[in-house]
Amino acid sequence: MTSETDQMEGHVFEDGYRVEEQIGFLLRKAHQRASAIFQGQFNEHQITPTQFSTLVKLRNRGEASQNHLGRLTAMDPATIQGVTRRLIERGFVQTKADQQDKRKMLLSLTAEGELLIDSLVQKGRTVTELTLAPLEAEERDQLVQLLRKIT
Repeated sequence: MTSETDQMEGHVFEDGYRVEEQIGFLLRKAHQRASAIFQGQFNEHQITPTQFSTLVKLRNRGEASQNHLGRLTAMDPATIQGVTRRLIERGFVQTKADQQDKRKMLLSLTAEGELLIDSLVQKGRTVTELTLAPLEAEERDQLVQLLRKIT
């Protein structure tokens, strides 16, 4: 049995494989929803989701090496390097030499970065609430638990 959508999209193959039912497709659509909501909340501040995560982690930790910060925010070395460089250029993050290992630089928030992230945390909560709005409270908890389990 084919749906109206299948009929509009063309042939349905005998194996029944539909990309719209696959986890990657569904996660990508959920990510697109969350990203659009994030942009709606953060656009005036010109902060990306990766920059926001970085600022939050630095607020919570106080300071961290770039390598460690990348692991904490689930970013590869090239991505965290670009993110931190842009945050430094904007005056939100500063660097200093690690006293234990002079080859390593530690990152921390500047006073301006602290003020910014303190003003944005509620927007982060709003993004989560709006993203999960179609779900009941129990479904929200279950979804978050399941996503944690597969990551």
